[in-house]
Amino acid sequence: MEKTFAIIKPDAVAANQTGAILAEIQKAGFRIAGMKMKRLSQIEAENFYSVHKERPFYSSLVKFMTEGPVVVLALEAPDAIKKWRDTMGATNPANAAEGTIRKMFATSIERNCVHGSDAPETAAVEIPFFFAASELL
Repeated sequence: MEKTFAIIKPDAVAANQTGAILAEIQKAGFRIAGMKMKRLSQIEAENFYSVHKERPFYSSLVKFMTEGPVVVLALEAPDAIKKWRDTMGATNPANAAEGTIRKMFATSIERNCVHGSDAPETAAVEIPFFFAASELL
């Protein structure tokens, strides 16, 4: 079994889509190994997205991710990282496949409702950023 990291972003939480997205996650066959709702501080968002610090969208991303609560998740499934990326759909919901979370719930490339680790190395950093080992099932 592989673990991956996911976030239900502030846009989806504010639109009351959390339950529907969690249902899609479980329908796709993931086991939720950890879950919490929290509001990211400015420092947490800056540190979490530091890989994008030099990109033009960094400031707006940090602002967006701190505007309201998020739900952070550690998900588990065989080949979880690829499976979650496929379940999320393309970053731009206009290009996302039918039936994917972003096609169903995202409103734009910037407000795309969910985040997911893109590689095992990323998941290995992102999961412990939000979860102590003792918090994971």
